[in-house]
Amino acid sequence: MSQYEKQDPTTLYPVPPFPKQEQSLPGAAWKMDPKPDHGEESYVGTGRLEGFRGIVTGADSGIGRAAAIALSREGADLVLSYLPDEQEDAEEVRDLLEGEGRKAVLFPGDISDEQYCSDLVQKGVDELGGLDTLVMVAGRMDSNDDILTLDTSMFDSTFKTNIYSLFWLTKAAVPHLEPGSTIVTTGSIQASTPSPDKIDYAVSKGAIKLFTEAVAQQLAPKGIRVNSVAPGPVWTPLQPGSDDAETVSTFGQQAPYGRPGQPAELAAAYVHLVSPESSYQSGSTITVAGGTPAF
Repeated sequence: MSQYEKQDPTTLYPVPPFPKQEQSLPGAAWKMDPKPDHGEESYVGTGRLEGFRGIVTGADSGIGRAAAIALSREGADLVLSYLPDEQEDAEEVRDLLEGEGRKAVLFPGDISDEQYCSDLVQKGVDELGGLDTLVMVAGRMDSNDDILTLDTSMFDSTFKTNIYSLFWLTKAAVPHLEPGSTIVTTGSIQASTPSPDKIDYAVSKGAIKLFTEAVAQQLAPKGIRVNSVAPGPVWTPLQPGSDDAETVSTFGQQAPYGRPGQPAELAAAYVHLVSPESSYQSGSTITVAGGTPAF
């Protein structure tokens, strides 16, 4: 079934309870039960991004993997960024995209490191011959029920991954982006409706929204558009990697749809924001949250 067929969204994917499961961060998609849908079998491209060259962070699994698959099937050649521990998932994505005739270059590293961010952009320029889009999906999330045990190192790690990396990657990419190029960030409904056990994550996602809106205004005269996607609860390795097994088993049931989203359900939002079809859209956020309102 492709994304273009009419279907009931409330019953389209598995609903909780799920098997109880935990992983250590960053987590792996292949260990999850049920296995997330990244659009491997369902996303059908229409050629909207023929000739585009891009970088996708967090491309090994979750939303980043879904975005990479969709962008590739629309015609884009990509450099895929991910942590070295995620090599197995990343190779699976590369093999899929290359098997479909597209270029997919693996470049592992940690986006919380400024030098890696600079090297990643240069890798994209060197391997693809230029850069048309920067899609930043990778993020860090952990849970902590007590602010007294939330220490500075945790805050630093979350902010360097979720916020500093956006600054470093954008700063490195802008000199290579021509008018008509795009930057897409990944926020969260946590920015407006924070969970009490995700203080550092929620605050970082709020900062992403403001970063997106501010940079969009600054880059508008250059003809570079900057937008964001704000997911609600989505079934990715972040969940068993950051929450306890009991929480994971009921993940997403609070959404009006009664289930978490699947990564594949966010792919079209990234394609839209990268594509010239959204030419008058900049500084905006698309919320994909299964009916959960964002304020």
